[in-house]
Amino acid sequence: MTQHSSTPGTSRRVAVVTGGSRGIGRETAERLAADGYAVVVNYAGNEAEAGKTVAAVTEAGGEAIAVRADVADETEVAALFDATESTYGGVDVVVHAAGVMALAPLVDLDLDALDRMHRTNIRGTFVVDQQAARRLRAGGALINFSSSVLALAIPGYSAYAATKGAVEAMTLIVARELRGRDVTVNAVAPGPTATALFLDGKDEETIARMAAQPPLERLGTPRDIAEVVSFLAGPAGRWVNGQVLRANGGIA
Repeated sequence: MTQHSSTPGTSRRVAVVTGGSRGIGRETAERLAADGYAVVVNYAGNEAEAGKTVAAVTEAGGEAIAVRADVADETEVAALFDATESTYGGVDVVVHAAGVMALAPLVDLDLDALDRMHRTNIRGTFVVDQQAARRLRAGGALINFSSSVLALAIPGYSAYAATKGAVEAMTLIVARELRGRDVTVNAVAPGPTATALFLDGKDEETIARMAAQPPLERLGTPRDIAEVVSFLAGPAGRWVNGQVLRANGGIA
């Protein structure tokens, strides 16, 4: 665990961001810190990158710690939430941005890759949401991550899209199961976004073609997505509940 040494403010709202060491997760952690949240940066294996997120937050005057946990391991995720509560006193926002992606036509996809995606993307969402549902304080928000590939139906994405379809189903149902708790539950579904996860394995021609597809004629950026998360987490987004927000520049 990497920890900032200052004493946390007792009235500060607290956010847990899974997958906070890279890409959209890192940008989201920094954005929520700028909004005034104390941030718990969850990471699976890359402690150095998680430490960079914490350093960026603290250097900007915010509060953050990094806590390792496999999102699909219920014991480790419970410990993540325990660490959050013991450090900052509670949990107000959970952003579940951790995920993995393997691409191949359905006929060719290695079933071990399918199982890895199922474990992280489906079981991981279930485990994180379970702890969030138990622990979020009144006025809180749970924000899962889906993907606009569900609407785009791109060949090669069948297994990944299937896991995100499960995320959307869970999101809509958990929103209704938390009736009376004053907790919103939504999912953000980015379109093509310039992250390492998206760019890996794609040639320049493919990237340029995908960037040209939205009416806004560019790829999304992690900051674009972090702004949407900030809206859903904050007071302006309180009337949005049980929804999937497709942040994709109009591509689908």
